Amino acid sequence: MNGTAVDLTVVNEAADADGGVAHGARLLAFTDAILRGDEAARARERAALRAVLSPECFVEVAALIAAFNVVDRVADATGIPLDPMMLTISGEVRRQLNLARFASAANTPEASV
Repeated sequence: MNGTAVDLTVVNEAADADGGVAHGARLLAFTDAILRGDEAARARERAALRAVLSPECFVEVAALIAAFNVVDRVADATGIPLDPMMLTISGEVRRQLNLARFASAANTPEASV
């Protein structure tokens, strides 16, 4: 949105790359620790991220992870497909992240032109 180039492929790689996002590697490590349920990693990554973010920003990050996790799981569990507009505008991001590799991708047919 601000014209900064980002590399979304770092999301799928086990690297310490930031993807062009400030503190990107820390954000990815924290997200992985949360989603994997590893309490030791979660505590370590929480402390590391809090050291580089303001308290308000840290809360926003944690809320975003929680919100995406619950909304994504509900959509997957109920088989909700992407609506046509979102399917169209998210095509390049979905391709870069290789989201079609997940079983839930079967819920969303390919965009028609």
